[in-house]
Amino acid sequence: MDQLLDVSLFNSALRMVTPILLAALGGAICSRAGLFNVGLEGLVLFGAFFGIVGNYLTGNVWLAVLFAVVCVMLFSLIFGYLSIHLKANAIIVGISLNFLALGLTSFCLRAIFHVKGAYYDKDMKGLPQLDIPLIKDIPWVGGILSGHSPLVYLAIVLVFVFQYFLFRTVRGFRLLAVGENPVAAKSLGIKVTRIQYGAVLISGLLCGLAGAQLSLGQVTMFTENMTSGRGFIALVATMLGQSNPFGVAASSMLFGFMDAISIRLQGFSMPTKFTDMLPYVMTLVMMYFFKNKSYVQEARKTNESSR
Repeated sequence: MDQLLDVSLFNSALRMVTPILLAALGGAICSRAGLFNVGLEGLVLFGAFFGIVGNYLTGNVWLAVLFAVVCVMLFSLIFGYLSIHLKANAIIVGISLNFLALGLTSFCLRAIFHVKGAYYDKDMKGLPQLDIPLIKDIPWVGGILSGHSPLVYLAIVLVFVFQYFLFRTVRGFRLLAVGENPVAAKSLGIKVTRIQYGAVLISGLLCGLAGAQLSLGQVTMFTENMTSGRGFIALVATMLGQSNPFGVAASSMLFGFMDAISIRLQGFSMPTKFTDMLPYVMTLVMMYFFKNKSYVQEARKTNESSR
């Protein structure tokens, strides 16, 4: 047990949770604006791909992150335009976006890099690993919190930022009002469409960061379907956390920890196929015990408002 639950496991869990947490926060913002964004998986996959493309084109990892964020925000505008402006069903639009990302990234991988399956360049540099002064010298705590990419620490900070924004600011209350009752919010002079588009763009920004962390922070490469369902896990984390940033962070930590456990168990000669399914089994278990039906109602409300 000591070999399983050691410092490196929790360090790995914190690294694994970052893409899930960033995408889940994006889903929470959309949910608060009344949009059930099922396209998180596709947006994160776009972020991972365009992060590598940006690094390949510019040779600068920070410009690569910026390139990934801008590209994903553009694709999130497609989701916003169809679901907000054209009143299409947001759930169907999100599912379509996932299929678009899966096919388009595979096609562009062949068209740009002339490879199939995966692209890796040994000379390509990923995100730097930061050692926090003073904290790195603290036993256990330093081993867990220190040595991560800047996006890991940014994700933690954003949890508190969004918690404050949603429940302590006027703009946050307006966002909540739009999600609860857009008709009533519009009657009060709140610009519903503008706020919803803003929420979609913020979600795209966060998913772009999640994808960049996946392809430039954890590894420095891109493989087809690299997200492997992390966007869907992030959607479940959003649901379990009830779109509350603290709740989303707690549920994301659970799934990130299970992801790290699954990798660690491979070192104990356990079958890879068995360990790979652990995070998804946990997802199904948590959904089974999730008794609050508010998201069923919210999905129905999204469907009705799209007609």
